[in-house]
Amino acid sequence: MREIVIALLVLTAACTALLAAMPWLLRRRGVELRRTRFGLTLVFDSEDADGTPVRLLNVNGTFQSVSYVPEALRFELACVYHRVMAEVIEGLAATRERPLRVMVMGGGGYSLPKYLAAYVPGARVDVVEVDPAITALAKERFFLDECLERTGAERDGRLRLVNDDAWAFLRASDEPYDVIVNDAFSGKRPLGPLATGEGARVIREHLAEGGIYLANVRCACEGPRSRTLHEVEGAFGREFSRVAHVPEWPDEPQKPGNNVVVATSGALRLPEGAVGAR
Repeated sequence: MREIVIALLVLTAACTALLAAMPWLLRRRGVELRRTRFGLTLVFDSEDADGTPVRLLNVNGTFQSVSYVPEALRFELACVYHRVMAEVIEGLAATRERPLRVMVMGGGGYSLPKYLAAYVPGARVDVVEVDPAITALAKERFFLDECLERTGAERDGRLRLVNDDAWAFLRASDEPYDVIVNDAFSGKRPLGPLATGEGARVIREHLAEGGIYLANVRCACEGPRSRTLHEVEGAFGREFSRVAHVPEWPDEPQKPGNNVVVATSGALRLPEGAVGAR
């Protein structure tokens, strides 16, 4: 019995020492470790398929954001689903004489807001991120501060940063938005009533006439792992006349990906590759 107790004490001490050394070991490998609201958060550099340096944000074991590192590319979009969303927003902004009101639910690395600030001057964007630690990371490590300084978007009111629960903020909003983007999720689960009738109703009530809802739905498009996508399309199909999704992996529909759901009752030209639910 005494030997077992001693062994347990030694094992506990070894585990404690390893945990204490973990941040140092990760830094040696170029990985920064932070604690945020939704778990341990890692920031590290890598390369994309073309060899371009990128910086990644991993929260609680799930990749949440990616940004190009080279100075000339820092405000460009590295993710396909963000490019689809940007295409829709830019197209709508080009048809409006007044500023386009956009709400982005979830900040992460602030990839889409940075792009809009830099390249879509006709957009007025509210970004609502629930975790101030994530916003701080975006400023320090994902070039958000650099974007704000170079574009002046925060000073001139084109980009507003809000630390709040996105669904609560939306429900309390008085003015309708032309575009609402839902890019908020924790791990592999979307935040808020994304797939429910209540969520679809709240979105519809806070969109202007002809407004557009864009959501990142992380799952497969077909097969047993596609349930979330079908639930979202069903819920929003009861509130909007047009619902479709743009798959990240059109040739591999059973592979989980970041799929863009588009919902509107306006005359929107759907993005290339959109699969119409109704």
